[in-house]
Amino acid sequence: MGKRWNRRKLLAFLTGLGLGGAALFVHSPRFGALPDSEEKARFAQSLHFRHGRFCNTLATSVLAKGESSVKIWLDFLFGPKRERLVPKEPLPVVKSDFWRLAQGADCLVWLGHSSFFLHFAGLNILIDPVLSSYAAPLPLAVRAFPGTSVFHASDFPPLDLLLISHDHWDHLDYATLQALLPKTARVVTGLGVGAHLRRFGCPEEKIHEADWGDSLRFGELSVHVTCARHFSGRFLTRDASLWVGFALQGPQHKLFFSGDSGYGPHFAEIGQQFGGFDLVLLDMGQYNSRWPDIHMCPEQTAQAADDLQARALVPTHVGRFCISTHPWDEPFLRMAKAAQNHNFAMLSPRIGETLFFDRTMPFPAWWQGRA
Repeated sequence: MGKRWNRRKLLAFLTGLGLGGAALFVHSPRFGALPDSEEKARFAQSLHFRHGRFCNTLATSVLAKGESSVKIWLDFLFGPKRERLVPKEPLPVVKSDFWRLAQGADCLVWLGHSSFFLHFAGLNILIDPVLSSYAAPLPLAVRAFPGTSVFHASDFPPLDLLLISHDHWDHLDYATLQALLPKTARVVTGLGVGAHLRRFGCPEEKIHEADWGDSLRFGELSVHVTCARHFSGRFLTRDASLWVGFALQGPQHKLFFSGDSGYGPHFAEIGQQFGGFDLVLLDMGQYNSRWPDIHMCPEQTAQAADDLQARALVPTHVGRFCISTHPWDEPFLRMAKAAQNHNFAMLSPRIGETLFFDRTMPFPAWWQGRA
């Protein structure tokens, strides 16, 4: 009886220790924070905040009918093996001199996935920067592709703006922001994301939260916060903050960044509102028939680029992290084929390679012939 009692106490102790450790883990700053009641009262003024949560303009399901997170995880763990999710060899990377670029003409550098450096309208801007080698709560999950974790906060000059589209781990990274915030003047993001940023240690005066349709002016740059079709949440609570895209207007050029978004009529509406774009950065990776409403497949992305009246397209949400089940290079192959039947030029710079707005020459298909 005594041994059994000791074992029970030991099991209870270990269980409590595990639950306590898990509780401490999920309450660590990396998980961010939820908006308080005062913030929610302010959000109630938004047309897109109903019954305590943000909503899409179209009926949108995170998962297709008959699917569940448990079913997807079981299939991931015990289902058939998926081939070529990650490249076997390091991808080609160029180390641009961001400090030098900050002195020149409008340009863009893809940092992999949905992360970009921009020198635009005289300002230094980072969009959805994730410099860490993983995009999940645990380092063993959602690892970056080999050779793609090459940039550090010290590589960048002082930043005028950080643009954050939403709070998912592959777009809002705690370690990256901890390193970048001391050299960042302002952060523009959707309603509710400010709670995460404050938990990360970002001073209140740097944060500009905005709703769909809001516009902000920074020198010669206008930042327009646009609609997207997605969802938000870093753990169990969903849609407590707003997911957004950005339309940037400078003296010479116009750029659109979709953030994560499924296809919808909002692209045509944005294209009409701004009279087209020189360059669009559009979600086209991590698609899956199990979540068709919240990401675009390449053919939908091609149509969205036409809807936006885009002169050129750079694919995003691809090339650094595997979050779906398609081969890592499939989005590039499908997009290159789809672009032949549309009105825009597909531009595919290597990670770290500079794209100048006034010299949008085609880039080699660097993803072809790689394992």
